[in-house]
Amino acid sequence: MKPRLHCARLALFLCGCAAFLNLYATQSILQTFAAQFQISAKAAGWSITVTTLAVAITAPFVGRLTGRFEQRTVICVAALLLAVPALMTAYADSFTEVLVWRFVEGMVIPVVFATSVAYIGDRWSGGTVTEVTSLYVAGTVLGGFAGRFVTGVMTEYVGWREAFELLAALSLMVGGFIQFLLPVSRARTVPLATVSSGSSGTFRQPLLAAYAVGFCVLFSQVAAFTYVGFYLGLPPFNLGPAALGTLYMVFLLALIVIPIAGRLSKARPHGELLTVAVMLGITGTLLTLVPTLWCIVLGLALSSTGVFLAQAAANAFTTANAGDNKAGAIGIYLTCYYLGGSCGAIVPALIWERWGWAGCVGLIVVFQLMTLLIALVGWKPVKPALVSVP
Repeated sequence: MKPRLHCARLALFLCGCAAFLNLYATQSILQTFAAQFQISAKAAGWSITVTTLAVAITAPFVGRLTGRFEQRTVICVAALLLAVPALMTAYADSFTEVLVWRFVEGMVIPVVFATSVAYIGDRWSGGTVTEVTSLYVAGTVLGGFAGRFVTGVMTEYVGWREAFELLAALSLMVGGFIQFLLPVSRARTVPLATVSSGSSGTFRQPLLAAYAVGFCVLFSQVAAFTYVGFYLGLPPFNLGPAALGTLYMVFLLALIVIPIAGRLSKARPHGELLTVAVMLGITGTLLTLVPTLWCIVLGLALSSTGVFLAQAAANAFTTANAGDNKAGAIGIYLTCYYLGGSCGAIVPALIWERWGWAGCVGLIVVFQLMTLLIALVGWKPVKPALVSVP
């Protein structure tokens, strides 16, 4: 039983990698796209926007579209299919084609994400859901970093088309490992009509609070890492694109912290993990005000770790409160999450123009405090079960 249990957890870690490997893959090569297709760097940024927009649009319908099929099959097929748009991006003749295939990529990603989290909720119970969800979120951290890193290094030394060919190969490899390691999910006892028609339970107050937390969490993350790049590009730091790209290595701290925190908090209410996450986030964000590079990097490391911990808590809380329609609830959560990210890239712009990085830090801290306030008011702790299902 133990080897099977470890295989399932490793497979879900890889599901997180698969879901995020391609999501932000173009973030480190926007200037390359601008030069290749003779467009502005701002226009090149649409290669990220269309993908996150597709995730937000598709996510609420994942439960309805995939509810008739066995969860393991859905996850494995979707993880393997992610290789197709990545490969087609490599052979795109125009930026319009790049956007089309990046949009398709974004339509498939929430199938992996929502179904994986639903699988966790159906297979485990109680506090173990938080622990395993934390492991899944750690996988998303590695996948998001690896996608940016692979495209950046490959583009600089080989070419951007070869970078996407490698991403396609990695997607196939990760999908193959998931298929080999992930056990068949238990048979559902929910009537088909219930799964296909959705559930009004996805709009209960605790879940609405979880969706609001998701919005605030990614708003804070995107706002911080978008505008700190502008800040560090100015005197006295004057960091170039390559140096700014290495800032994403701070995400790797979350690979260690999140699984440990998930295990320690498995018998505690979800709100306690979120409280720790918000405190880390606020501390890290305020630390970036110290005009010393190492303090700023440390602050970003703490802030990003807090964001991923908050995401783990919100995913686990949503799964625990979603009832029979877990995939549908996670889909709505994803929509709110990525809408928050979109706003985080746009809303701080006026503040940046008038008050600079200090003003952006103030806004980010406000949203981090809102995250905690929403959870304290809207989250009802779920009493953890003592026995988990292997």
